[in-house]
Amino acid sequence: MVTALPDTLCILNGEISRVDQAKVSVLDRGFIFGDGIYEVVPVYKQRLFRFGEHMARLERSLAKVRIANPHTREQWLAMCRQLVAALHEQKGSEEQLVYIQITRGVAPRDHVMPPGLTPTVFMMASPMKPATPEQRHAGVACVSARDFRWERGDIKSISLLGNVMARQISADHGAVETIMFRDGWLTEAAACNVWIAHEGALLGPPKSEHVLEGIRVELFRELCEECGLAYNLRPISEADVRAADEVLLSSATKEVLPVTRIDGELVGHGALRGKPGPVYARLYEAYQQAKRTMTI
Repeated sequence: MVTALPDTLCILNGEISRVDQAKVSVLDRGFIFGDGIYEVVPVYKQRLFRFGEHMARLERSLAKVRIANPHTREQWLAMCRQLVAALHEQKGSEEQLVYIQITRGVAPRDHVMPPGLTPTVFMMASPMKPATPEQRHAGVACVSARDFRWERGDIKSISLLGNVMARQISADHGAVETIMFRDGWLTEAAACNVWIAHEGALLGPPKSEHVLEGIRVELFRELCEECGLAYNLRPISEADVRAADEVLLSSATKEVLPVTRIDGELVGHGALRGKPGPVYARLYEAYQQAKRTMTI
């Protein structure tokens, strides 16, 4: 079933239009090569959440692929706010996602990066689709797979075919996500960071070129400090994940979400086996408090 294109407003190279009417050149390097980066900023009560952190990651990704940042942070902020206001006026959406995509620009097809191109900038806002109450109450199922994607997972690249294929593995099995391992070590899921809880501590994989530095990595460090949870980034083996007390997903839309089944096997131990655990509960509550106070 093909879903109709949204009729919401977008900004393409500084011009406002409807998403279903916006057009780019077929020679745009984003279309030809996936030569670009993107960012997604969550919005709560029409206010941008962790905007500075998202802009910092956008700047890092641009620098790594050698695309000049086409706007200042103040200009990005103004355009984001313009889209948020437009979507709220059109659909009444209080909770949104602002999508930003920057490609190298339009040029004759050649693998070499041409100098002096004008980047293509596309932005749109859409209503957020948060996790359901049932998912939060019962947790979600995931499957596992070998991490077969490219080596530069630290770049938030629009070249997402590997992630699409990984996510489809979980969709084919009726699961929410695909948790991936590279040479036996946890990296991330198709569209989420992955965490485990062990003896009351929250553990995540270390920063590396194989893992996108999620905005929630630093946020969770802050939240764990506030609510008295131990926090550490260290290599996590597949055996660690399967023996964990809790397994969690994090992303802009999922925030933090408990995983209660992996490859058909229940997560956890004892009375909490197959159920959301206490680390999740404390982190989720701290996250909701952060949403009320860490917005611009």
